[in-house]
Amino acid sequence: MNVFDHEAIKPQLKKAIKDMGFEEPSPIQEKAIPIVLEGNDVVGQAQTGTGKTAAFGIPLLNKIQANSDVQAIVLTPTRELAIQVAGELQKLSAHMKLTTLPIYGGQSIGHQIKALKRGVQVVIGTPGRIQDHLRRKTLKLDQVETFVLDEADEMLDMGFIEDIESILKQTNKDRQTLLFSATMPGPIRKLSRRYMNQPKTVSISKSEVTAPSIEQLYFKVLERNKLESLCRIIDRYSPELAIIFSRTKKGVAELTESLQARGYFADGLHGDLTQSQRDAVMRKFRDSSIEFLIATDVAARGIDVDNVSHVINYDIPQDPESYVHRIGRTGRAGKTGQALTLVTPREMKHLRSIEQEIKMQIPTREIPTIEEVVEKQQDAWKTQITNVISAKDDVSIFDDLTDELLQEFNERDIIQALLSMNYQTENNLSEEGYSFGDTGAAKGMVRFFINVGRNVNMTPKILIEEVANAVGIPGKSIGRIDIFENFTFIEVPEAVAPFVYEGLRHSRLNGARVNLEPAKPRPKRENRKPNPSKA
Repeated sequence: MNVFDHEAIKPQLKKAIKDMGFEEPSPIQEKAIPIVLEGNDVVGQAQTGTGKTAAFGIPLLNKIQANSDVQAIVLTPTRELAIQVAGELQKLSAHMKLTTLPIYGGQSIGHQIKALKRGVQVVIGTPGRIQDHLRRKTLKLDQVETFVLDEADEMLDMGFIEDIESILKQTNKDRQTLLFSATMPGPIRKLSRRYMNQPKTVSISKSEVTAPSIEQLYFKVLERNKLESLCRIIDRYSPELAIIFSRTKKGVAELTESLQARGYFADGLHGDLTQSQRDAVMRKFRDSSIEFLIATDVAARGIDVDNVSHVINYDIPQDPESYVHRIGRTGRAGKTGQALTLVTPREMKHLRSIEQEIKMQIPTREIPTIEEVVEKQQDAWKTQITNVISAKDDVSIFDDLTDELLQEFNERDIIQALLSMNYQTENNLSEEGYSFGDTGAAKGMVRFFINVGRNVNMTPKILIEEVANAVGIPGKSIGRIDIFENFTFIEVPEAVAPFVYEGLRHSRLNGARVNLEPAKPRPKRENRKPNPSKA
């Protein structure tokens, strides 16, 4: 039986579920809803994007009675998540006579006090602002029937654990407690043991989160060409709505400015924005006024927008769990999505740890060529030109220049030049990697000098494995290797030499910190016989 048809669910809720287009429950909904409806405390382990709001929201709303008391409270780590959970619960309760209220910092507390006095049945809030209301005695939790901790591990990371315990102590002792978290660190387990009554555990595997609706790809990029590579990828894959993740606030600001300068509809979310600025950015993203939302992991907490077609990791996350969190923001509600990750040579180890965690090998793709991007964009450019012509706007200011150009050149050359100028403005990816000059290597290869050798127990087999794994190239593509007591020479194909250079400069090989530089040409008298010791 479909869990949405459960006999215990009120008809008004079933109607709202149908109105929202829910047909098949997600794994967490299918597992959690029946258990919560039975009145059990539940610990749910599930990532963002698994449908957990409805998993706790449907049973929570099912218990609400028509009176003025606060009967349910949902604690969230961020304002954005509080707003989004409140929005989801409002949709689910559309045919019920009850009031939900988001409570968070950055909004007038006076407005919240007035709303609470009028009567609210469900409160969704951040720990800090909930504490403010409890101290003012403008919020009472003694009639709470259901207490939800959403994204508990995020609240732990943000230092809210003491606030959570303080709020729990002021809540009705006979409440039902539901805890949802992507991970279960020690303090979260301790919290569940202390404040929950024989909770039942519900969890979904990472494979249920990442597959099959999300196509994952990665692109190996040079650090120096990273921005231009991103523009090529955007132009080739044409996201309808995308979240682009950067590692730092500074990175978000710089990437936002760079994309805006190239004509992309983009805006950024980072910790230095005021709440009103953040709300304005999110409104633009939800109504598709902007196509690209650039954010850090912290700023993106709680972002829950159903029609995100792509997640792009401009900076690869430092840990696998963050990767799963990020990509879960696309491929939602049964839709397909793509997760695209840019990986510099020195970040290959992060990619490998992610692959180990999600138990799959992420396919790689080459950075799109100019020809591929142009082919993809031709229809869009034709539409833009047609629209400008059809608009019949006054462009007489260009009459003289147009006549002058037509006298000197034919129409085809002018159109091609204008298209080329437009493309170069948006895509200026340097096709050349690094210029290594003559390194004394075999034809088609580049020879590098490494400042360690047998003194750190280096062998050809170890070196091949280290280079192949660190830079993501096949070991068989590596050429001649010469290992001496205190230094080593290695030859690699010209096509991958820039990646080897970026990936292994000032890195570690066989546990030793090393430096790698282009080699100087061998003296002409040097005998270039193959190295028999290569494994």
